[in-house]
Amino acid sequence: MTLTLTLVRHGQTVLNARRHLQGACDSPLTRTGRAGVRVTAQHLSRHEFDAAYSSPQGRAVLTAIEILRHHPDLRLSVDEDLRELSFGTFERRPERELDAVVPWSTLVPAVLAGTHPGIGGGEPGAAFMARVRAVLGRIVAAHDDAAGPGADRDEHVLVVGHGLTLGAMLATIQPTGLVALPNASVSTVEVSGGVARVVTAGVDVAGHGSVAARPAPSVVPLSA
Repeated sequence: MTLTLTLVRHGQTVLNARRHLQGACDSPLTRTGRAGVRVTAQHLSRHEFDAAYSSPQGRAVLTAIEILRHHPDLRLSVDEDLRELSFGTFERRPERELDAVVPWSTLVPAVLAGTHPGIGGGEPGAAFMARVRAVLGRIVAAHDDAAGPGADRDEHVLVVGHGLTLGAMLATIQPTGLVALPNASVSTVEVSGGVARVVTAGVDVAGHGSVAARPAPSVVPLSA
């Protein structure tokens, strides 16, 4: 049988709308963000989830809570390793200030490769990727047995997180680089026979058409 992971990025926040960096810090969902999350929640209402996980950060938890309004019997599990990458001293600062120091197209491959030492004293790429792989492994291990050989049904798990964190998960499974994930977007991963594959990435259900950290018109490659 098959384990399906539905990965949802949090709704648009105040800092997203202002084009300011938001990693370890947090800000409220905007009116547009709340509306977008409701659209995504309605879109996912037809699915039956067996479990739900979220980053501990407020923007992700609020997004998850809205989705779970359609799944009242599910308990939300919060995992610290789903939190977003810390931008250090660049937190809450305009994206252009980071661009002036290191272009996004240079930064992202280094983070995904685990070679970046950390932005402005923030989280090193190696530590970030280690926890992303760890939480992905824990979630799969917790549910893959139930959907594995001999199981009588599939398993479906909801994971709510952030642009870089969920993007890093997808890049770990299918190493094509960081895919642009709009706010409240939906990505799908299937695990069968111990093999994971990305089915869809960054489906813009809410119609936001923008990315928080950087607008990426195409995949940011793992190497230049």
